[in-house]
Amino acid sequence: MGISIHSGIPVTPAPPAANPEGKQRLPRKFNRKLVRKRTRDYSQQLRHGFQAAFLLLNVWLGCQFYLWVRQFEVPGSSTSIGLPAGVEGWLPIAGLMNVKYWLATGIIPAMHPAAMFLLLAFLSMAFLFRKAFCSWLCPVGTISEYLWRAGYKMLPRNFHIPRWLDIPMRGLKYLLLGLFVWAVASMSAEAIESFMRTPYGLIAEVKMLNFFRYLGTTGLVVIGVLALASLFVENFWCRYLCPYGAMLGLVSLASPHRIRRNPEVCIDCAKCARACPSMLPVDRVARVLSAECTGCLACVSVCPSEGALAMSLPRMLESKSKRHDMPAWAMAAGIALLFLGIVGFAKATGHWSSPVSDSVYQQLVPRASSVQHPMP
Repeated sequence: MGISIHSGIPVTPAPPAANPEGKQRLPRKFNRKLVRKRTRDYSQQLRHGFQAAFLLLNVWLGCQFYLWVRQFEVPGSSTSIGLPAGVEGWLPIAGLMNVKYWLATGIIPAMHPAAMFLLLAFLSMAFLFRKAFCSWLCPVGTISEYLWRAGYKMLPRNFHIPRWLDIPMRGLKYLLLGLFVWAVASMSAEAIESFMRTPYGLIAEVKMLNFFRYLGTTGLVVIGVLALASLFVENFWCRYLCPYGAMLGLVSLASPHRIRRNPEVCIDCAKCARACPSMLPVDRVARVLSAECTGCLACVSVCPSEGALAMSLPRMLESKSKRHDMPAWAMAAGIALLFLGIVGFAKATGHWSSPVSDSVYQQLVPRASSVQHPMP
């Protein structure tokens, strides 16, 4: 009859609140069950494929480079193997020096031009796709990810360094970056060109190889400690010590693409935050602004709600109601086209390999260990 009894006093319940739209309102908890579920996500399989391919490419380049060096070290060997200029990607300081020289003179440097073009390719990726180089291509980042995933299977858990220690430790990579940038910025264009034409500059990639070939006890201990730390702390090297990643992170702050969250369809499950290898609070922000975001799309891949989370451009003025999301395949295509386009341009214009003759290499490579850095 619509009458209830409480303490013997008849009480008439209040009529339901007016609903001008004629729709029944449901509790928020119930509304979450009605959310549209996302279709299956393949972003991580795609990213892991890129990582494996680029890691294998670097292994192949490393093997070819080693054989190239050995043909000069072993008397009587033929010089049939060419120097793979792609190994200059492991010379980021040379790349930074050449960028400084190019900006100062307007001339593309003759020595180690591949180092410059690869650096420009990765900087361009950071601007367009966040730190995509770190999470999609970097072989060190790939090995680091393999290590912490293996560590998770062993325990299974990863350790988080306390926030009071984590923040100053993250500053170490910016300190290292600052030292390198300061050293390069203090050099004139003439000094850079002169350095590149010294015996050390001519065989900088050989010196880099010999550093790893002849690691002493200290070097092996340092690498062992870093590998052990990476087993139990996600991306230990990348998060705390990598100056390359620090530089890309600063550039990525200007990127128009960001991970954006739509609170209207977000169900507050926090899966995105738990999946983030950079430990960012994705579930509590409208857009991820941090320089630590690598654009790995791990957060997007675990989000169960359609349209709640995506890598996207900001809403345009003429289309304020529409968010311009970028699917994983488009990001992968963009990364590949950007990398291949810049490398292809360098090769097509003759700015990929250093113009050093085999006779010069024959003089320098066998005695590379005795070639000293020209600067005190």
